Amino acid sequence: MRISLMTTCLVDVMAPDVARATVTLLERLGHEVVFDKRQTCCGQMHTNSGYYTEAAPVVRSFVDTFEPALDRVDAIVMPSGSCTGCVRDQHELVARHEGDSELERRAAAVSAKTYELSELLVDVLKVTDVGAYFPHSVTYHPTCHSMRFLKVGARPVKLLRAVEGLEMKNLPESDTCCGFGGTFSVKNDATSDAMVTDKASNVVASGAEFVVAGDASCLMNIGGKLRRTGAAPRSVHLAQILASTKEDPFVPADTILGRAS
Repeated sequence: MRISLMTTCLVDVMAPDVARATVTLLERLGHEVVFDKRQTCCGQMHTNSGYYTEAAPVVRSFVDTFEPALDRVDAIVMPSGSCTGCVRDQHELVARHEGDSELERRAAAVSAKTYELSELLVDVLKVTDVGAYFPHSVTYHPTCHSMRFLKVGARPVKLLRAVEGLEMKNLPESDTCCGFGGTFSVKNDATSDAMVTDKASNVVASGAEFVVAGDASCLMNIGGKLRRTGAAPRSVHLAQILASTKEDPFVPADTILGRAS
């Protein structure tokens, strides 16, 4: 299968190892990964804040990048539930808001081939055991957009349970938000901090060595709070665990913004 990688701007800037892990994983499974260097942002920051008119040029740029190649790729993958949710649920909405029926049509075509990583693996590639090895205990945080927009459900957990050596730990109040929410964490910083404080406490209570999720943004938020409070658990993206093997193990220090100092 030929798969186009949309890294997301946050992964590109703040957690590029997540993009590398995604490529490593998919190539190990026998697929070709292509990367269009013209890609920029999906526009989520604008759409989530209600700035549809301002989001329109960003959406148009996204569609201009990925739509012309749809006949040459089988799928577009994004290692982010929130960005995938934006493409699937908000791009057509933005186009309709602007009265651009042609953009809406093209956005719908791109959306139909766009998948979050666990969706691609389980639903499209029909695999749960990817041959990964990760001899650590982890707890899974289902991010809001992946859970509520995309409804990925148990897909990430199925993938994690198939990883050799991995021990799953229950995360108390797992379905509560970590408090990031993009611009929410800036505009409502005190509330955001209270929410991530609770989330970090629950991660610690799980007894896991790592908290894993499918969104680098949420992991950045949770991991930052864990480090600032001196807590032991570290944050790691789903792609990094799934890319890890006995022959090429994931180095635990290389977590989301969590490199050993």
